[in-house]
Amino acid sequence: MSETPKGPVLIEIDAQDTPESTPIPGPADAPPVPDAVELPQGVAMQQAITLASRRPSRIGRFFWAAALSFVTFAASVAAWDFVTSMFGRNSALGTLALGLFGAVLLSLLLMALREAAGFFRLTRLDKIHRDANAALTTDDLAAARSVAERLDGLYAGRRELDLARERFKTRASEQFDADALLGLAETELLAPLDEAARREVETAARQVATVTAIVPLALADVVTALLSTTRMIRRVGEIYGGRAGTLGSLRLTRSVLTHLVATGAVAVGDDLISSMAGGGLLSKLSRRFGEGVVNGALTARVGVAAIEVCRPLPFHRAQKPSVSRIIKRALAGLFGSGEKADEG
Repeated sequence: MSETPKGPVLIEIDAQDTPESTPIPGPADAPPVPDAVELPQGVAMQQAITLASRRPSRIGRFFWAAALSFVTFAASVAAWDFVTSMFGRNSALGTLALGLFGAVLLSLLLMALREAAGFFRLTRLDKIHRDANAALTTDDLAAARSVAERLDGLYAGRRELDLARERFKTRASEQFDADALLGLAETELLAPLDEAARREVETAARQVATVTAIVPLALADVVTALLSTTRMIRRVGEIYGGRAGTLGSLRLTRSVLTHLVATGAVAVGDDLISSMAGGGLLSKLSRRFGEGVVNGALTARVGVAAIEVCRPLPFHRAQKPSVSRIIKRALAGLFGSGEKADEG
């Protein structure tokens, strides 16, 4: 018998046994790692929110106040000089110029009164909201009844709410705690207004998403997002009874964006995960479509913040609008099917 060799066994392979056409692969031959899919970030809405929420510096505010005062003073002196010069030429022309000057002053006074009334309505909504929160926290029935009476008076001139107000008055005397009374007010009086506000938010989200997806201009989506957001906030305020003028709308927009930043809702959260996923899928087909979905979702988020700020009662018994549900309904038929949106 032959002895079993001890130690390693070396097997020699001739070069002719290995085909030259099949070289051994090395690290350089490995396929490249696929790039990570970058989800759209909603750049247009991010820039619009930044521009709208930016607070001017004290020096800037002083400059614009001084410039506006100077221009107003100079225009007033020039107008008065013009009126007196017309009197020097002809009394009839002077009388006409004075009448036109008085009409301008009257229109400015009416505009100032409208702005003041708008600020008063917004302050009224804020006061009712704060008192409702306090009544719910302390379970104060008397305070809740006061809030309910003021809320009913707020919508006394709304013909579309006459039936809801009658139902509320009939059942209000049957409620014996603050939670039930304000819950009834929320269900009866605010339910149709919540639906109307939700439709406004859906319209704005659809418009921003469509413009972002279709229009290739660099600043068109940012301008559209800014204008649509401002108009949406003003319309939501009008629905809840906070109709305001130009200055009041600016103040309301700043309040909404401040609330948005304070609650941390600018960052991507759970309610935007599905929208971000949809935007990521669409971005594989078109980057503009993906950005459109996310810009629409961010618009919906601003709309939900506007509803929270403008609503005279906090969300207690009614369910707070969901951003994902709003964006699904808004984009039904545009980026998806209507049946899926209805199921969501």
